[in-house]
Amino acid sequence: MNDDDFADLLAANAAYAESFAEGGFDGIAHAGVAIVTCMDSRIVPLAMLGLRYGDAKIFRNPGGRVTPQALEALVLGVHLLGVDRILVVPHTRCAMTSATEEELHDRVSASAGVDSSWQPFHVVTDQLGALAEDVHRVRSHPLIPESVKVGGFLYDVDTGRLTRHV
Repeated sequence: MNDDDFADLLAANAAYAESFAEGGFDGIAHAGVAIVTCMDSRIVPLAMLGLRYGDAKIFRNPGGRVTPQALEALVLGVHLLGVDRILVVPHTRCAMTSATEEELHDRVSASAGVDSSWQPFHVVTDQLGALAEDVHRVRSHPLIPESVKVGGFLYDVDTGRLTRHV
């Protein structure tokens, strides 16, 4: 293991830790919010909603889809971590909506130097349709009570605005 590969990040972490004042936090979502969104670094989930450290539970994946793993996180958030509002938030100009599965496989295979066809990438051909499907998946889950508010929003990476669609 060579820590030199991570030296810049470890140095930044050491500076961060010097003024870290959040120790002992209880892990509850203090604003009662859970967010399922994309892994895209243009999305800063807490900031885009005016939230702070400890206010929300955040689950990120390519495309911001409600996968079985996202549902697992949401169920735990609702029953153990104070979540009573869930936002599903894909975004504009997402790589998962701008390429076909075949195109992604071609690009990854070329980069990796090996065939990637065995790895699913779950591209999204109809983003708003997928958003409606994902919100329905959350709302109809037997372990997510009807009292939990669920909304589907599209985040615009060029304006910073959320638009509710579901």
